[in-house]
Amino acid sequence: MSEPTTDRSLAEVGASPPPGGFRFSFGEMRHLGLLAALALLIVVGLVTRPENFATASNLVSILSLAATIGVITVGATFVIIGGGIDLSVGAVMALASVWATTLATQSYGPVVMAICAILVGTGAGLVNGLLIAYGRLVPFIATLAMLVAARGLAQRMSDRKTQLIQSENSAIVDLSTTRLLGIPLLVYIFALVVVLGWIVLNRTTFGRRTYAVGGNPEAARLAGIDVRRHTMLLYALSGLCCGIAAVLIMARTTTGSSTHGDLYELDAIAAVIIGGTLLTGGRGTIVGSILGLLIFTLITNLFILNGLNTSDQLIAKGLIIVVAVLLQRRNLKERAP
Repeated sequence: MSEPTTDRSLAEVGASPPPGGFRFSFGEMRHLGLLAALALLIVVGLVTRPENFATASNLVSILSLAATIGVITVGATFVIIGGGIDLSVGAVMALASVWATTLATQSYGPVVMAICAILVGTGAGLVNGLLIAYGRLVPFIATLAMLVAARGLAQRMSDRKTQLIQSENSAIVDLSTTRLLGIPLLVYIFALVVVLGWIVLNRTTFGRRTYAVGGNPEAARLAGIDVRRHTMLLYALSGLCCGIAAVLIMARTTTGSSTHGDLYELDAIAAVIIGGTLLTGGRGTIVGSILGLLIFTLITNLFILNGLNTSDQLIAKGLIIVVAVLLQRRNLKERAP
């Protein structure tokens, strides 16, 4: 019988423990670099479009845009640190939004709509986890299949039509229109998800096991961790975040649609990579992922304000991803014994 996993055993299997205390770690250095990049983008915005960029309405727009993808990014951070990948997040979010806005679901009220979206997202994530952990499918293949299936099911359920939220369920829309201190409620929900994600990853056994499984799954198994069960839970957590994101995008757009979340999986994964999480697993932070997300959101905002072509925006994002991965490889080589 395996002995219970301890903090010491987790360290021995190659888990990268979350940064703590006041040590000036490599992760903190990277965070400073991301903050410097954010500051540079802000300066660019102030110089190129000062009359539009430095306004309260633009700040709210940036935060609202970041909120939906940001919730998904939190789930993606857990999956990638755990050594996996989830390509289905955008499609799962679309499916959850469509399911929650059918006439049958809306007849039960806004609370049931929100619960429905969260359950659909978590269920889809659980299916991914079961296929990967117990079906032995490669994460790329399993989540790619879910991406296609979830998007197709969403199109089938909605008949490729946009489903409007009925007026009696305006409590969902209020998450976007109601403001506290000038900031929409959905941004506070995003902030709450980030805080809870940080606590789980940095202050719980689940978080330490996530680093261990991503760093060295075989050693983690020998240390007493049920790697398959943990992997399944990581994908269920990602699905849960997709369900919450579905509620937020329903609030922002007042609709459920099979087109929601198009390419969100790429934005979320890119934000995680920019934030310093290794694609091979075992290292990463929630803070870094959110900073990476804000960088991408600011880039999108600056392109829109300056009237630049969307295709140029995609090219710029692609170049940033390539540079981030190259820097990761270089840092790994420098840190290798």
